[in-house]
Amino acid sequence: MNLIGNILTTVAGPIFDVIDQAVEDKDQANRLKAEIQRRLIDQQDAALQASMKVILAEATGESWLQRNWRPLLMTVIVAIVGNNYLIAPYLGAMFGVGLQLELPDALWNLMTLGVGGYIAGRSGEKIIGTLRGPRGRLLDEIVTR
Repeated sequence: MNLIGNILTTVAGPIFDVIDQAVEDKDQANRLKAEIQRRLIDQQDAALQASMKVILAEATGESWLQRNWRPLLMTVIVAIVGNNYLIAPYLGAMFGVGLQLELPDALWNLMTLGVGGYIAGRSGEKIIGTLRGPRGRLLDEIVTR
């Protein structure tokens, strides 16, 4: 299920139940539900557009660090996970020593979000490459919205 579907079911579902109980006119209730759905979708679209602009700004930045800080951070976190679950256990089994690094829940959550963001970012890069093709003006229209 997509993100908008999750929002509509978790947030709007209970609200729709209240509307059904509070509003006797079913046409009025359906109009209210449709308006709530439209506003939730508009809000989610605005948030996605803002995120896309941030990712585009980072991806097209002049600084090497600006373009690569997310992948570098994800690489460090993946290295810690690889150490804790691959290298350290084998070193411990073979030589009796193995250093495991603490990976707080916040970093684990960051990694899962980062991987999702990386996938979205790579998809965005491919889309941008397509839009920059012979008709590059379409990309300019999207960015300036």
